[in-house]
Amino acid sequence: MKRTIKISIAGQQYVLRSDADEGYVQSLAESVNTRINDLKGSRQVATQSDVVLAALKLADELQHEQQARTRLRTQARQQVQHMLDRLNLCIDQPESVPVAVPAAAKGRGRRGRVDQ
Repeated sequence: MKRTIKISIAGQQYVLRSDADEGYVQSLAESVNTRINDLKGSRQVATQSDVVLAALKLADELQHEQQARTRLRTQARQQVQHMLDRLNLCIDQPESVPVAVPAAAKGRGRRGRVDQ
């Protein structure tokens, strides 16, 4: 259900309609204000350039995060495909799959040894 939320960005009041939690929307506005305040420095009022630069910085961060997410998804898909290929090989040709022997078990025969 959409509700009315009042926020302030760079001293300007805005009324939004959103189904998002009000606290979440307020935190977004605070994030934008922090960026603008970092750019305006000691000046009392933010300029339009401050607002535009803050928006560009946020868009840049978003773009980098989206690219990183895409890279991670691609890597995960490749790793899963590699594991599926190996599992299929084990199922189709079990004799062709090398058996890994843990280093601790090497040279002890099948039963291993119990140390006291």
